[in-house]
Amino acid sequence: MTLVDTVRRFNRSYTQRIGALDESFLGTGRPLGASRLLFEVGPDGAAVRELRERLDLDSGYLTRLLSRLSDDGLVEVLPDPADRRRRIVRLTAVGQAAYRELDERSEQKARTLLEPLTERQRARLDEALGTADLLIRAATVHLRVVDPVSDAATAALGEYYAELDRRFSGGFVPDPPQQGADALRAPGGAFVVATSDGAPVACGGVRRFDAVTGEIKRMWVASSWRGAGLGTRLLRRLESEAIGLGCSRIVLDTNSALTEAITMYGRAGYREIAPYSQDNPYAQMFFEKPLG
Repeated sequence: MTLVDTVRRFNRSYTQRIGALDESFLGTGRPLGASRLLFEVGPDGAAVRELRERLDLDSGYLTRLLSRLSDDGLVEVLPDPADRRRRIVRLTAVGQAAYRELDERSEQKARTLLEPLTERQRARLDEALGTADLLIRAATVHLRVVDPVSDAATAALGEYYAELDRRFSGGFVPDPPQQGADALRAPGGAFVVATSDGAPVACGGVRRFDAVTGEIKRMWVASSWRGAGLGTRLLRRLESEAIGLGCSRIVLDTNSALTEAITMYGRAGYREIAPYSQDNPYAQMFFEKPLG
């Protein structure tokens, strides 16, 4: 049996056993799609754009699902008070009750599935599902070129800078947001953000360093995603962007505290070189790689 066969068999087995095939998911009177959307809106509400990105739904389908929930009196779609060009979704009083019922029934369904298993089997399942969840999400991450000062880039870089501040012995003081941003925009550069469930989980930029060389900057992968291959995938994407800029060689600098990144660069074919720049006071190691 191939891995594809295994994934397909798991999909069939799991969707059947959690009730995804039922018109009334968990006996709520709503199918899985509408129930999932109700759950994602949640007690705090959510922006329509946020729901679309988090659930990876096209606008037409999301509109139809929201219309169904609205017709059932479960949600209301309103202009965002902070920006009336945007819309937000909130649960009504009836929707709040439906949300609690859905949450309770989902909890009970999970407990029912686990009940026949021994403690050892539950531990195996916990580990297996955690690994499967991470790898499936890693396989479906969206890598997009964005403006280096966009909301997505700013959120990702905020996490990146916070981690550097934690890991560097003397802390980390980031450059102002606009500094260096122009170099990471077309036509001389690109900035890539990876998102999963609508949230940034990795980022990195590349800029033209000289006529034949690109330089990778501000590369970050969330700690909870390490070991899933996302860093390597992002690195390949940045190399591809550099080739698109006309580069035949790529360089980068890093700090010796970032051991995971250093290991990844070595596996990806980078070799350590002498310092090529004094611009970054936190740079302690320098690497290069030819681009095919």
